[in-house]
Amino acid sequence: MIRSSGILADRNIAALFQDAAFTSAKALDSDQIQPASLDLRLGEKAYRVRSSFMPGYNIHVRDKLERLKLHEIDLKEGAVLETGCVYIVPLLESLSLPDCFSALANPKSSTGRLDIFTRVITNGAHEFDKIPAGYHGPLYLEISPRTFPIIVRTGSRLSQIRFRHGTDRLNEAMLLQLHMTDMLVSDHKPNLSEGRVALSIDLIGENDHLIGYRGKRHTGVIDIDQCAAYDVLDFWEPIFDRGMHELVLDPNEFYILTSREFIHIPPLYAAEMTPYDPLVGEFRVHYAGFFDPGFGNLETSDGKGARAVLEIRSHEVPFILEHGQIVCRLIYEYMLEQPRMLYGQNLGSSYQSQRLKLSKHFREYEV
Repeated sequence: MIRSSGILADRNIAALFQDAAFTSAKALDSDQIQPASLDLRLGEKAYRVRSSFMPGYNIHVRDKLERLKLHEIDLKEGAVLETGCVYIVPLLESLSLPDCFSALANPKSSTGRLDIFTRVITNGAHEFDKIPAGYHGPLYLEISPRTFPIIVRTGSRLSQIRFRHGTDRLNEAMLLQLHMTDMLVSDHKPNLSEGRVALSIDLIGENDHLIGYRGKRHTGVIDIDQCAAYDVLDFWEPIFDRGMHELVLDPNEFYILTSREFIHIPPLYAAEMTPYDPLVGEFRVHYAGFFDPGFGNLETSDGKGARAVLEIRSHEVPFILEHGQIVCRLIYEYMLEQPRMLYGQNLGSSYQSQRLKLSKHFREYEV
Protein backbone atom coordinates (compact mmCIF):
# COMPACT_ATOMS: atom_id res chain seq x y z
CA MET A 1 0.00 0.00 0.00
CA ILE A 2 1.28 3.47 -0.92
CA ARG A 3 0.12 6.31 1.34
CA SER A 4 -0.42 9.93 0.36
CA SER A 5 2.07 11.22 2.97
CA GLY A 6 4.97 9.87 5.00
CA ILE A 7 8.69 9.03 4.91
CA LEU A 8 10.06 7.99 1.52
CA ALA A 9 11.23 4.37 1.30
CA ASP A 10 14.25 3.07 -0.64
CA ARG A 11 12.27 2.63 -3.86
CA ASN A 12 10.99 6.23 -3.61
CA ILE A 13 14.50 7.57 -2.94
CA ALA A 14 15.84 5.76 -6.01
CA ALA A 15 13.05 7.38 -8.02
CA LEU A 16 14.11 10.82 -6.75
CA PHE A 17 17.61 10.14 -8.09
CA GLN A 18 16.25 8.98 -11.44
CA ASP A 19 14.14 12.15 -11.64
CA ALA A 20 17.18 14.32 -10.70
CA ALA A 21 15.50 15.55 -7.50
CA PHE A 22 18.85 14.77 -5.98
CA THR A 23 22.11 14.41 -7.87
CA SER A 24 25.66 13.42 -7.04
CA ALA A 25 29.09 14.35 -8.36
CA LYS A 26 29.94 10.62 -8.36
CA ALA A 27 27.94 7.46 -9.00
CA LEU A 28 25.98 6.29 -5.97
CA ASP A 29 27.47 3.52 -3.84
CA SER A 30 25.58 0.23 -4.04
CA ASP A 31 24.53 0.45 -0.39
CA GLN A 32 24.07 4.21 -0.14
CA ILE A 33 20.27 4.09 -0.23
CA GLN A 34 19.00 2.69 3.07
CA PRO A 35 15.44 1.48 3.88
CA ALA A 36 14.27 4.98 4.83
CA SER A 37 17.22 7.29 4.21
CA LEU A 38 20.14 8.20 1.98
CA ASP A 39 23.72 8.29 3.23
CA LEU A 40 25.51 11.54 2.38
CA ARG A 41 29.16 11.49 1.26
CA LEU A 42 31.97 13.95 1.85
CA GLY A 43 33.35 15.83 -1.14
CA GLU A 44 36.96 16.52 -2.04
CA LYS A 45 37.74 19.44 0.29
CA ALA A 46 37.23 20.41 3.91
CA TYR A 47 37.49 23.95 5.24
CA ARG A 48 38.64 24.64 8.77
CA VAL A 49 36.58 27.58 10.00
CA ARG A 50 36.81 29.89 12.99
CA SER A 51 33.38 28.95 14.26
CA SER A 52 30.09 27.34 13.43
CA PHE A 53 27.68 29.60 11.60
CA MET A 54 24.18 29.85 10.15
CA PRO A 55 24.01 31.22 6.59
CA GLY A 56 20.80 33.15 7.14
CA TYR A 57 18.04 34.12 4.74
CA ASN A 58 19.16 34.41 1.10
CA ILE A 59 22.86 33.92 2.00
CA HIS A 60 24.97 31.23 0.34
CA VAL A 61 27.22 29.02 2.44
CA ARG A 62 30.14 29.67 0.04
CA ASP A 63 29.97 33.39 0.81
CA LYS A 64 30.22 32.77 4.56
CA LEU A 65 33.05 30.26 4.00
CA GLU A 66 35.15 32.85 2.19
CA ARG A 67 35.00 35.09 5.23
CA LEU A 68 35.36 32.48 7.99
CA LYS A 69 37.68 29.80 6.59
CA LEU A 70 41.17 29.44 8.08
CA HIS A 71 42.59 26.89 5.65
CA GLU A 72 41.61 24.31 3.06
CA ILE A 73 42.20 20.55 3.42
CA ASP A 74 42.37 18.03 0.56
CA LEU A 75 40.32 14.94 1.40
CA LYS A 76 41.02 12.86 -1.70
CA GLU A 77 43.79 10.83 0.01
CA GLY A 78 42.37 11.16 3.53
CA ALA A 79 43.02 13.74 6.25
CA VAL A 80 42.86 14.05 10.03
CA LEU A 81 40.14 16.22 11.58
CA GLU A 82 41.19 17.34 15.06
CA THR A 83 39.05 17.46 18.18
CA GLY A 84 37.73 20.86 19.20
CA CYS A 85 37.90 22.22 15.64
CA VAL A 86 35.05 23.04 13.27
CA TYR A 87 35.13 22.01 9.61
CA ILE A 88 32.77 22.61 6.70
CA VAL A 89 32.74 20.03 3.90
CA PRO A 90 30.78 20.37 0.64
CA LEU A 91 28.97 17.07 0.05
CA LEU A 92 28.91 15.06 -3.16
CA GLU A 93 25.10 15.12 -3.17
CA SER A 94 22.95 18.13 -3.99
CA LEU A 95 19.18 18.62 -4.17
CA SER A 96 16.53 19.88 -6.57
CA LEU A 97 13.47 18.96 -4.53
CA PRO A 98 9.93 19.33 -5.84
CA ASP A 99 7.73 21.63 -3.78
CA CYS A 100 5.95 18.63 -2.24
CA PHE A 101 9.12 17.11 -0.70
CA SER A 102 11.13 18.26 2.31
CA ALA A 103 14.01 16.53 4.08
CA LEU A 104 15.66 16.12 7.47
CA ALA A 105 19.28 15.14 8.15
CA ASN A 106 20.87 13.40 11.12
CA PRO A 107 24.28 11.90 11.96
CA LYS A 108 24.66 8.21 11.18
CA SER A 109 24.65 5.87 14.18
CA SER A 110 28.41 5.26 13.97
CA THR A 111 29.04 9.00 13.81
CA GLY A 112 27.10 9.67 16.99
CA ARG A 113 28.79 6.81 18.85
CA LEU A 114 32.17 8.41 18.14
CA ASP A 115 31.03 11.76 19.56
CA ILE A 116 31.35 13.48 16.19
CA PHE A 117 29.05 16.49 16.09
CA THR A 118 27.67 16.94 12.55
CA ARG A 119 24.98 19.14 11.01
CA VAL A 120 23.86 19.60 7.43
CA ILE A 121 23.73 23.19 6.17
CA THR A 122 21.94 24.56 3.11
CA ASN A 123 22.04 27.91 1.34
CA GLY A 124 19.73 30.39 3.04
CA ALA A 125 19.30 28.13 6.06
CA HIS A 126 17.99 29.43 9.38
CA GLU A 127 17.95 25.93 10.91
CA PHE A 128 20.50 23.11 10.82
CA ASP A 129 19.61 19.68 9.37
CA LYS A 130 16.23 20.85 8.01
CA ILE A 131 15.86 21.13 4.24
CA PRO A 132 12.71 22.99 3.21
CA ALA A 133 10.31 21.76 0.54
CA GLY A 134 11.45 22.74 -2.95
CA TYR A 135 15.09 23.40 -1.98
CA HIS A 136 17.47 23.64 -4.93
CA GLY A 137 21.16 23.77 -4.15
CA PRO A 138 24.25 22.17 -2.64
CA LEU A 139 24.57 20.51 0.75
CA TYR A 140 27.35 21.13 3.26
CA LEU A 141 28.28 19.25 6.41
CA GLU A 142 29.58 20.89 9.55
CA ILE A 143 31.89 18.47 11.41
CA SER A 144 33.36 18.87 14.88
CA PRO A 145 35.00 15.81 16.50
CA ARG A 146 34.48 16.13 20.25
CA THR A 147 36.39 13.23 21.85
CA PHE A 148 38.49 11.40 19.24
CA PRO A 149 40.43 12.79 16.25
CA ILE A 150 39.24 11.11 13.06
CA ILE A 151 40.46 10.32 9.55
CA VAL A 152 38.00 11.00 6.74
CA ARG A 153 38.26 11.06 2.97
CA THR A 154 36.19 11.80 -0.11
CA GLY A 155 33.21 9.45 -0.02
CA SER A 156 33.20 8.95 3.77
CA ARG A 157 29.67 8.89 5.18
CA LEU A 158 28.97 10.74 8.41
CA SER A 159 25.39 11.89 7.91
CA GLN A 160 22.12 10.70 6.40
CA ILE A 161 19.00 12.33 5.04
CA ARG A 162 15.32 11.39 5.11
CA PHE A 163 12.82 12.67 2.58
CA ARG A 164 9.23 13.46 3.48
CA HIS A 165 6.02 13.95 1.54
CA GLY A 166 3.93 15.87 4.04
CA THR A 167 4.01 14.77 7.69
CA ASP A 168 2.18 11.76 9.09
CA ARG A 169 3.12 11.16 12.74
CA LEU A 170 1.27 8.71 14.94
CA ASN A 171 -0.69 10.12 17.85
CA GLU A 172 -1.05 8.41 21.24
CA ALA A 173 -4.11 6.37 20.27
CA MET A 174 -2.38 5.14 17.11
CA LEU A 175 0.78 4.28 19.03
CA LEU A 176 -1.11 2.28 21.63
CA GLN A 177 -3.01 0.36 18.95
CA LEU A 178 0.22 -0.36 17.04
CA HIS A 179 1.91 -1.52 20.24
CA MET A 180 -0.86 -4.04 20.81
CA THR A 181 -0.25 -5.64 17.40
CA ASP A 182 3.49 -5.07 16.78
CA MET A 183 5.14 -4.40 20.19
CA LEU A 184 6.91 -1.05 19.97
CA VAL A 185 8.69 -1.39 23.33
CA SER A 186 9.24 -4.31 25.67
CA ASP A 187 7.06 -2.84 28.44
CA HIS A 188 3.52 -4.20 28.64
CA LYS A 189 2.16 -0.66 28.35
CA PRO A 190 4.36 2.03 26.75
CA ASN A 191 4.86 5.37 28.46
CA LEU A 192 3.19 7.78 26.01
CA SER A 193 3.15 11.56 26.08
CA GLU A 194 2.30 14.06 23.32
CA GLY A 195 2.54 11.38 20.64
CA ARG A 196 5.96 10.16 21.76
CA VAL A 197 7.16 6.92 23.33
CA ALA A 198 9.34 7.47 26.40
CA LEU A 199 12.58 5.52 26.86
CA SER A 200 14.42 5.15 30.16
CA ILE A 201 18.04 4.39 31.05
CA ASP A 202 19.47 0.96 31.94
CA LEU A 203 21.98 1.16 34.80
CA ILE A 204 21.91 -2.47 35.89
CA GLY A 205 23.32 -4.21 32.82
CA GLU A 206 23.21 -7.89 32.12
CA ASN A 207 25.12 -10.72 33.81
CA ASP A 208 28.48 -8.95 33.55
CA HIS A 209 27.03 -5.71 35.07
CA LEU A 210 28.61 -3.67 32.27
CA ILE A 211 26.35 -0.61 31.84
CA GLY A 212 28.30 1.68 29.54
CA TYR A 213 31.52 3.31 28.41
CA ARG A 214 33.15 6.69 28.92
CA GLY A 215 35.36 8.11 26.18
CA LYS A 216 39.05 8.56 26.98
CA ARG A 217 40.93 11.74 26.21
CA HIS A 218 44.17 12.10 24.19
CA THR A 219 43.73 8.91 22.17
CA GLY A 220 44.95 7.93 18.74
CA VAL A 221 42.97 8.65 15.59
CA ILE A 222 40.01 6.63 14.31
CA ASP A 223 39.65 6.02 10.59
CA ILE A 224 35.95 6.48 9.95
CA ASP A 225 35.97 3.94 7.11
CA GLN A 226 37.54 1.06 9.08
CA CYS A 227 35.50 -1.67 10.79
CA ALA A 228 36.56 -3.76 13.81
CA ALA A 229 39.99 -2.13 13.64
CA TYR A 230 40.52 -0.76 17.15
CA ASP A 231 40.82 -2.13 20.67
CA VAL A 232 38.07 -0.87 22.97
CA LEU A 233 40.35 -0.16 25.94
CA ASP A 234 42.55 2.16 23.90
CA PHE A 235 39.63 4.55 23.55
CA TRP A 236 37.04 3.72 26.22
CA GLU A 237 36.74 3.22 29.96
CA PRO A 238 34.15 0.49 30.73
CA ILE A 239 31.60 1.37 33.44
CA PHE A 240 30.10 -1.28 35.72
CA ASP A 241 27.14 -1.20 38.06
CA ARG A 242 28.35 -1.66 41.66
CA GLY A 243 24.91 -2.23 43.12
CA MET A 244 23.69 1.38 43.32
CA HIS A 245 21.99 1.37 39.90
CA GLU A 246 23.03 4.97 39.30
CA LEU A 247 25.70 6.97 37.47
CA VAL A 248 27.04 10.49 37.99
CA LEU A 249 27.69 12.18 34.66
CA ASP A 250 30.80 14.34 34.76
CA PRO A 251 30.51 17.65 32.87
CA ASN A 252 31.81 17.56 29.29
CA GLU A 253 32.49 13.81 29.33
CA PHE A 254 31.02 11.50 26.70
CA TYR A 255 29.16 8.29 27.59
CA ILE A 256 27.66 5.37 25.69
CA LEU A 257 24.71 3.86 27.59
CA THR A 258 21.55 1.95 26.60
CA SER A 259 17.82 2.14 27.05
CA ARG A 260 16.16 -0.13 29.60
CA GLU A 261 13.50 -0.97 27.02
CA PHE A 262 13.94 -3.07 23.91
CA ILE A 263 12.34 -1.36 20.92
CA HIS A 264 10.94 -2.44 17.57
CA ILE A 265 10.20 -0.48 14.39
CA PRO A 266 7.55 -2.28 12.29
CA PRO A 267 8.07 -2.44 8.49
CA LEU A 268 5.58 0.31 7.59
CA TYR A 269 6.97 2.82 10.08
CA ALA A 270 10.09 4.83 10.82
CA ALA A 271 11.10 6.45 14.10
CA GLU A 272 13.21 9.34 15.28
CA MET A 273 14.62 10.05 18.73
CA THR A 274 13.62 13.55 19.79
CA PRO A 275 16.37 16.10 20.52
CA TYR A 276 17.72 17.02 23.92
CA ASP A 277 14.94 18.07 26.29
CA PRO A 278 15.96 20.41 29.16
CA LEU A 279 12.92 19.24 31.12
CA VAL A 280 14.50 15.81 31.80
CA GLY A 281 17.91 17.06 32.95
CA GLU A 282 20.99 19.05 31.99
CA PHE A 283 22.39 16.61 29.48
CA ARG A 284 22.15 15.80 25.80
CA VAL A 285 20.88 12.30 25.06
CA HIS A 286 21.78 11.67 21.43
CA TYR A 287 23.41 12.81 18.24
CA ALA A 288 22.02 10.13 15.89
CA GLY A 289 18.26 9.78 16.01
CA PHE A 290 16.97 7.81 13.00
CA PHE A 291 15.56 4.29 13.39
CA ASP A 292 14.75 2.49 10.13
CA PRO A 293 11.86 0.09 9.42
CA GLY A 294 12.79 -3.39 10.63
CA PHE A 295 15.11 -2.24 13.44
CA GLY A 296 14.77 -4.65 16.35
CA ASN A 297 13.11 -7.27 14.15
CA LEU A 298 11.11 -9.50 16.50
CA GLU A 299 11.70 -12.68 14.49
CA THR A 300 15.50 -12.40 14.70
CA SER A 301 15.67 -11.18 18.32
CA ASP A 302 13.61 -13.87 20.10
CA GLY A 303 10.68 -11.49 20.20
CA LYS A 304 12.58 -8.92 22.30
CA GLY A 305 13.59 -6.21 19.85
CA ALA A 306 16.80 -4.21 20.32
CA ARG A 307 17.95 -1.66 22.85
CA ALA A 308 18.47 1.96 21.82
CA VAL A 309 22.11 2.94 22.31
CA LEU A 310 22.30 6.43 23.81
CA GLU A 311 25.09 8.95 23.28
CA ILE A 312 25.08 11.10 26.41
CA ARG A 313 26.99 14.23 27.31
CA SER A 314 26.38 16.24 30.47
CA HIS A 315 26.53 20.01 30.35
CA GLU A 316 27.60 22.55 32.95
CA VAL A 317 27.08 20.59 36.18
CA PRO A 318 27.45 16.97 37.32
CA PHE A 319 24.15 15.14 36.93
CA ILE A 320 23.09 11.85 38.48
CA LEU A 321 21.15 9.31 36.43
CA GLU A 322 19.18 6.56 38.14
CA HIS A 323 18.06 3.26 36.65
CA GLY A 324 14.69 3.59 34.91
CA GLN A 325 14.87 7.40 34.62
CA ILE A 326 13.26 8.72 31.41
CA VAL A 327 15.94 10.23 29.19
CA CYS A 328 14.48 10.49 25.67
CA ARG A 329 11.42 9.85 23.50
CA LEU A 330 10.65 8.33 20.11
CA ILE A 331 8.38 9.75 17.43
CA TYR A 332 6.89 7.18 15.05
CA GLU A 333 5.90 8.12 11.49
CA TYR A 334 4.26 6.31 8.61
CA MET A 335 6.32 5.29 5.59
CA LEU A 336 4.95 6.11 2.15
CA GLU A 337 5.30 2.38 1.47
CA GLN A 338 7.17 -0.60 2.90
CA PRO A 339 10.86 -0.63 1.90
CA ARG A 340 12.06 -3.37 -0.40
CA MET A 341 14.76 -4.21 2.16
CA LEU A 342 14.31 -3.75 5.91
CA TYR A 343 17.03 -2.79 8.37
CA GLY A 344 19.28 -5.77 9.03
CA GLN A 345 17.90 -7.73 6.07
CA ASN A 346 21.02 -8.58 4.02
CA LEU A 347 22.12 -4.95 4.26
CA GLY A 348 25.15 -5.43 6.47
CA SER A 349 23.41 -3.40 9.18
CA SER A 350 25.76 -3.04 12.13
CA TYR A 351 23.32 -2.64 15.02
CA GLN A 352 20.44 -5.07 14.49
CA SER A 353 19.37 -6.87 17.71
CA GLN A 354 21.95 -4.80 19.61
CA ARG A 355 22.45 -4.60 23.34
CA LEU A 356 25.16 -2.26 24.67
CA LYS A 357 27.33 -1.73 21.59
CA LEU A 358 30.04 0.70 20.58
CA SER A 359 30.44 1.85 16.99
CA LYS A 360 31.41 -0.64 14.31
CA HIS A 361 35.01 0.62 14.37
CA PHE A 362 35.84 -1.38 17.53
CA ARG A 363 36.48 -5.04 18.07
CA GLU A 364 34.18 -6.88 20.46
CA TYR A 365 35.01 -6.30 24.12
CA GLU A 366 34.88 -9.24 26.50
CA VAL A 367 34.70 -8.55 30.22
